[in-house]
Amino acid sequence: MKESKRWLVVAGFAVAMAWVEAAVVFYLRTLSNRMDPYQVDPLPDVPGLGWVELVREAATLVMLLGVGLLAGRDWRSRWGYAAVAFGIWDIFYYVFLRLITHWPHSVLDWDILFLLPLPWWGPVIAPVIIALLMIAWGTLASQWDHEGRRFRSEWRLWLVNFLGMALALDVFMADSLRAAGRGPDAIRLALPVRFEWGWFWLAILLMSAPLAGLAWQISRRRMVGAASTLNERAMG
Repeated sequence: MKESKRWLVVAGFAVAMAWVEAAVVFYLRTLSNRMDPYQVDPLPDVPGLGWVELVREAATLVMLLGVGLLAGRDWRSRWGYAAVAFGIWDIFYYVFLRLITHWPHSVLDWDILFLLPLPWWGPVIAPVIIALLMIAWGTLASQWDHEGRRFRSEWRLWLVNFLGMALALDVFMADSLRAAGRGPDAIRLALPVRFEWGWFWLAILLMSAPLAGLAWQISRRRMVGAASTLNERAMG
């Protein structure tokens, strides 16, 4: 199967999985009467539901990683396809949630993005921006040949990326972290009032390092290839 077809298969899986995710969240929010999560008592303590939801979120990550591992031919393309799957899944999750529930009303609506290890809060547009970044890097990593360039040789770029990820996590979990010292109930009841856009954009800049590096590699190889072709024609 050509890489372009593999990309489409992975994308199709991610879109289908996004519908399942949106449907499950619709059921949960209907059950808890919290279609809009940004309200008093955003995470009601429903007996037996908490740990099941945590395991479901972990299982979602396993499935997205698994499809990447199955689709890729080497470690770069495997992580690339996993990134593509995650990004498409995340974006279409909001598309389908809007279709099913008429929420979010805008991309600036607050949402509970994740629950592990603490609740993440942020405007809907924030994870969508990260998802677009993942799709862009994942597409370059999975669709182009990178001969002679080992994945681990880019450790400096990935170190910068991990710093950006840590900063983004701190932004998303800032309110939960502040409430953590007051116990589980305080974490569950915490509502954010401000999103640190400055720190978030810095995190995005840092997280973009592998994408910029990969785009430069591809552009450089194309320029070298074009120059080589011109020289061959001139000599011929």
